[in-house]
Amino acid sequence: MLVVVCVKQVPDTTQVQIDPVTNTLIREGVPFIVNPYDTHAVEQALRFKDRYGCRVVAISMGPPNAEATLRKALAQGADRAVLLSDRVFGGADTLATSKVLAAAIERLAKEDEVGVVICGKQTIDGDTAQVGPGIATRLDFAQLTLVDRVDELDLSARRIKVSRKLEGRHEHVEAPLPVLLTVVRELNRPRYPTVAMRLESADAQVEVWDNSVLGLDVNTIGLKGSPTWVSRIFSPERAKGEMLGDGAHDPEGAAQILIDKMIEKDLLAL
Repeated sequence: MLVVVCVKQVPDTTQVQIDPVTNTLIREGVPFIVNPYDTHAVEQALRFKDRYGCRVVAISMGPPNAEATLRKALAQGADRAVLLSDRVFGGADTLATSKVLAAAIERLAKEDEVGVVICGKQTIDGDTAQVGPGIATRLDFAQLTLVDRVDELDLSARRIKVSRKLEGRHEHVEAPLPVLLTVVRELNRPRYPTVAMRLESADAQVEVWDNSVLGLDVNTIGLKGSPTWVSRIFSPERAKGEMLGDGAHDPEGAAQILIDKMIEKDLLAL
């Protein structure tokens, strides 16, 4: 059985700048990292491999330099890496992205059964959390989002039990295979690749699939197939703060002023 894990190369958000004219990301000189949530997805896929002997395939959609992201997954222990790269995939929103990823997973499924697909809960550049559920919907897989613990994967019964991290509570749910999981940081601690595995992954093959492999209608993918367009990107202006008292020389007085202000604005329950 295959476990497919989706990984994305994202800009390091601490150093992102926006072009004021085009309202797009300035990519030149910006370091790229593996989407942090996806590192936990890779780790869970490898734990399935360690325990059940599943084969792990890492896939990513992006420009040719996204190959580096997949090599990191190979260094951690993934068995195979596939980069979906074609200019016709460019400019895709979450809808068009999920279509390409789902088509790639369907192609993998022709070679071996895909039992589990794992994605990070969202990417740090888009923050939509839509691609994972979009893939599941297209594949007609059960989908379990916000997974923070895998309780059981029963291959004979073809079922999985997980815990979902919801706001202020947890939910324990069960679903049949095949299933798509989106995972949160609390799920696990990603492993570090050994030096030997890093060296081995440097020589490993990363397969590159363009649209001639997937055979998708070019009017339904990339920018042409994206109903969502970004019209503007900006940082919201923040109201100038107010200095309260003299905290350096009178911290108790400053604290009292702060408390009075919070009471005045009805922010404290007395």
